[in-house]
Amino acid sequence: MKEEFEMKKKVEIDWKNLGFDYMKTDQRYLSYWKDGNWDEGVLTEDNVLHLGEASPCLHYGQQCFEGLKAYRTKNGDIQLFRVDQNAKRLQDSCRRLLMPEIPDETFIKACLDVVKANEAYLPPYGSGGSLYIRPMVIGVGNSIAVKPASEFLFTVFCMPVGAYFKGGLTPVNFMVSAYDRAACYGTGQQKVGGNYAASLIAHEIAVEKGFADCIYLDPTTHTKIEEVGAANFFGITKNNCFVTPKSLSILPSITKYSLLYLAENVLGLKTSEKDVYIDELDEFSEAGACGTAAVITPIGGIEYKNKLHVFFSETEVGPITTKLYDTLTAIQLGDIEGPEGWITKL
Repeated sequence: MKEEFEMKKKVEIDWKNLGFDYMKTDQRYLSYWKDGNWDEGVLTEDNVLHLGEASPCLHYGQQCFEGLKAYRTKNGDIQLFRVDQNAKRLQDSCRRLLMPEIPDETFIKACLDVVKANEAYLPPYGSGGSLYIRPMVIGVGNSIAVKPASEFLFTVFCMPVGAYFKGGLTPVNFMVSAYDRAACYGTGQQKVGGNYAASLIAHEIAVEKGFADCIYLDPTTHTKIEEVGAANFFGITKNNCFVTPKSLSILPSITKYSLLYLAENVLGLKTSEKDVYIDELDEFSEAGACGTAAVITPIGGIEYKNKLHVFFSETEVGPITTKLYDTLTAIQLGDIEGPEGWITKL
């Protein structure tokens, strides 16, 4: 009966037309922290969180989250990409917000259990889709005072998502924003909701002006590139060096560090994390934004002070960007073997 139910689910989903939208799946993981300990955690069909109206996550933003994907390989296996790194980044976010950490083994098992429980929703190989996994920790327990919560909730849910680029890998343009997404010594290095809330207005302005999103500069001097919308920036210099910004207010993207490794060890490029000044864009022949959702978003051009600086092309993707994208997605899909520890199989 269960197998028939899962097959029916598979048949009913139009894999080719999936977007990046919420879809309720069958099971999600839920665990509570109280009196100094996490409980054992359970899988539940209930997709509604029950919490008090004075929970600190609602009033003071004491919450953090992660995003990762599971993939179906050509031979039918299921694998997760660098799940251990998401576990470590969530721990860092928890420490910054004075929340209890989720041990590596608990985090990884919760993600694997959720994927297994919702296997019917995992898009097939070749569809361009994947199963997006969203773990999060929130402060609950009614407390109106500005202080850490007395209780916490750790949950993991998932949903099928489609290929980010429906028409193939295509460059898009960005504009430089006057807004900051995070403070220099704030929570920019952590994956917390406040950083994203702060970016909503800048994103809306960019889209209204015909751009895909905006470029954020460093909050101290507004002279250095930090992030590209909700993604990290990288550029390929004219002498074939993979460059990405380094700053206290940039989220350490797992995709970015994967690309840094591949650029050096597979493509044979020089690599560098350093200050990337907005008025020195001429040193780059290619540029892109990178993150979990799209892996790489090629940047055609950046508008700064009413002038559009074009990199490789506004219509074609550069050869190095293409090779990085093809290599990383091939590892994620199991077409080629990745570095040791990058893949966790179900």
